[in-house]
Amino acid sequence: MPSTVEQLNPSRVKLTIEIPFADLKPHLDKAYREIASQVSIPGFRKGKVPNLVIDQRFGRAAVLQEAINAALPTAYEAAIIESEIVPLGEPAIEVTKLEDGDVIEFTAETDVRPEFSVPDFAKLKATVEPLREVEAEVAERIDLLRRRFATSVEVDRAAADGDQVVIDLVGTRDGEPLEDATADGVSYVLGSGGMIDGLEEAVIGLKAGDTAEFSSTLVGGAFEGEPADIKVTVKKVNEQKLPELDDEFASMISEFDTVEEMKDDLAKAVEQLLANEQQAEGRNKVLEALVAAAELELPETFLSSQLAAQRSQIETQLAQAGLTLERYLTQSQDDAGTPEEFWKRQDEGLERALKAQLILDKIAEDNEVTTEQSDLTQLIVSKAAANGTSPEQELQHMMEHGHANEWLGEIRRNKALGLVLDKAKIVDTAGKKVTLTAPEAADTLPEE
Repeated sequence: MPSTVEQLNPSRVKLTIEIPFADLKPHLDKAYREIASQVSIPGFRKGKVPNLVIDQRFGRAAVLQEAINAALPTAYEAAIIESEIVPLGEPAIEVTKLEDGDVIEFTAETDVRPEFSVPDFAKLKATVEPLREVEAEVAERIDLLRRRFATSVEVDRAAADGDQVVIDLVGTRDGEPLEDATADGVSYVLGSGGMIDGLEEAVIGLKAGDTAEFSSTLVGGAFEGEPADIKVTVKKVNEQKLPELDDEFASMISEFDTVEEMKDDLAKAVEQLLANEQQAEGRNKVLEALVAAAELELPETFLSSQLAAQRSQIETQLAQAGLTLERYLTQSQDDAGTPEEFWKRQDEGLERALKAQLILDKIAEDNEVTTEQSDLTQLIVSKAAANGTSPEQELQHMMEHGHANEWLGEIRRNKALGLVLDKAKIVDTAGKKVTLTAPEAADTLPEE
């Protein structure tokens, strides 16, 4: 199929593509067959309506249009391969010549990957946090387990940090009760967070039967985000009794008979977790350095469409969860900032990720990185293990949703990243060399 390329700007081209009528004819014949099988015309059996009758009833132009729509994707893909461009986003298609029985011509304008130079991997540097002490992390996790299995004993004393209290809350404004800001019998562990500001300071030091008043901002209900006066009454103070760290406790919460066996197993898991965290931090920082050094600018139209799609997806997810962005940010345990700051972070993160993908794709091309069937098989097995499914189920999901090319692309990018990591210089904040490896594709594919 003859095609030509016109460079409109460094990141956008116009393809002019011809489809000879001989190439269109199979699609035209199929269009006639499909129409004939769907229509009922007196005097003819379904599926046996002659082409001439279809032309008279529906118009030859309608049949041609259906055939052209079917032929365009294949013709466009062939032109992309022939011109050796890397398209970004969906093309704008326009049929410019339609000569029945002769030739079809159409144009396709599309953003393309702009030319850029891949940085010298050996000049990339990144600094990561050193591995945290395994022993301290194990102790923290064991403490959390003990707290989870703690028992509560009612005590006659002032409430202190770590106690479980049962409280009644009454919210008012200008002396008038606020229905959505009133609750009885609320159980809360002091120091665990997640309640309205000022509550813990008011409750600590109170005994059962004591009350306190304070002002705060409501975090839920119809008056979310609005100020209110809060009266809290302590009904009970319970002291948390932690179980003894002994063999009995170990056998109760784990598959092991002794504390030492449980600690050893936990230490191995923690050590792997901490190593994985450092690896992820290092890869992200190397990618940031790679993107910054490449000086790649994304086509404006492509970037805008991707940012809009991301925003729409986030807004849909929030709506499905019954949340506004403001409420989500208020409830977030991180310092999420304002909506404007949130969207800025999201936009910058997506732009950086898109650039990283394009750079890794080019590295893979320049270094002739290939993927094998065994790579895809390994990915499918890894996804099955991570998702608690069978490899057969993951394979079926891949085929049904057309994920094969996406998954192979991610495998190829990870191999390209491995080439970068082999030469980049990574150290921790203490100056110790850190060796990074490419991630498994199952860990970098987006969640569905």
